[in-house]
Amino acid sequence: MSKKTTSIVVLALVLVLTACEGRNNNGNAAKADEKITLNMMHLWPEGTSKQQYRLVNQIIEEYKEVNPNVTIKTEILENEQYKSKLKILSASNSLPDIGLTWAAGFIEPYVKGNMFAPLDDLLQGELKDKFVAGTTEAYASEGQSYALPVELNIVPIYYNKEIFAKYNLQPPQTLDDLKYIIETLNDNGVTPITLGGKDAWTASFWYMYLAERIGGADLLDKSVAGNTFTDPQLIEAAKQMQELVDRNAFIKGFNGLSNDEARAEFNKGKAAMYAMGTWEVPNFTTNPDVPQAFKDKVGFFKFPTVSGGKGELNDFVGGPGVGLFISEKSAHKEEAKKFVSFFVQKWGEHSVVDAGIIPATKVDTSAIKLPQMFIDLLNELSAAKKFTLYLDVQMKPVAAQEHYNLVQALLGKAVTPEEFALKQEEALKAGK
Repeated sequence: MSKKTTSIVVLALVLVLTACEGRNNNGNAAKADEKITLNMMHLWPEGTSKQQYRLVNQIIEEYKEVNPNVTIKTEILENEQYKSKLKILSASNSLPDIGLTWAAGFIEPYVKGNMFAPLDDLLQGELKDKFVAGTTEAYASEGQSYALPVELNIVPIYYNKEIFAKYNLQPPQTLDDLKYIIETLNDNGVTPITLGGKDAWTASFWYMYLAERIGGADLLDKSVAGNTFTDPQLIEAAKQMQELVDRNAFIKGFNGLSNDEARAEFNKGKAAMYAMGTWEVPNFTTNPDVPQAFKDKVGFFKFPTVSGGKGELNDFVGGPGVGLFISEKSAHKEEAKKFVSFFVQKWGEHSVVDAGIIPATKVDTSAIKLPQMFIDLLNELSAAKKFTLYLDVQMKPVAAQEHYNLVQALLGKAVTPEEFALKQEEALKAGK
């Protein structure tokens, strides 16, 4: 063999060995100086979720400082557009490297389709004991965890303190109190409650609370788990929903309004009440684009109890919010795991102080100066007896979509309470 040929062979062997050494567990090149692009999709547009949007960008910049070879490319969609895009991408096996998902029934088809990567190695490693108890379990299936929770939320009812004071109203303790407030506001030409029924998950909050306050903390959980939905207490909750409609509780045309449009009515002082998750709190506390004069007007109260009902004031609709997943098909799975681990830890560090967001990771707030509303809501979380996870998250996707349709139909008086319950049970029993 000539010297030239020998050199070529040796060089080829060196290149092969070097390439092998630079491969990660997925067989993907992962040398320290390799340029890597990770695609991330999230649902916090700057226009409607400024603090979350800013926080994501801040964390990405911090990651790039210590990992200059990695570029994080983001795609940002509004909530409903995000859900639709996720379905489209999953159908073509082209999910982003990193994205956000909801828990429980929502993740089931993605897990069964082998689309989300298990993340137990992170939970048993550097993220061990970092999360609030009970949050990671919501993203588990068959003993493995497929996402890491970012937020922990409850759904209070925000109210305009100035409007309440003008008509000598106090936050309601009972449903009868709430009905009195609705009547008083209507008599004075004020919209009682703004609601974006076009995005039906917002209307579901009202149904869930009524069902829980009437039937108790475990009624909805047991109904979904047992594929039943015709309990008389669930039907009674549907009747109460329609009674609220009859009392003109909700803004005119609510079933045609998006959540963004409904929120705008509250922000403009044109509606007295607005039920929404605590992910909305930054807009009432820390968002610099929201006038302080408006922030000072916003308070919150817990959903009122129902006379003779089994639910309690300290039972909440809520639980873990969205969580980060990694695509099983990612070409850079290990690098994606590094970023996700970094992200949830940094989110926990910055979210409370910088953005007024309640994270799913443990936070010591004893020495932190926070807006009063945020402190009060953290106290409510600590005192909460039960979290009832959102119905559309508990249910499998087809049943969840039918729930959206049925809640809209119920509020539009297109179905009776009995039909609402029966059709929801049929959707649950279909097992999809």
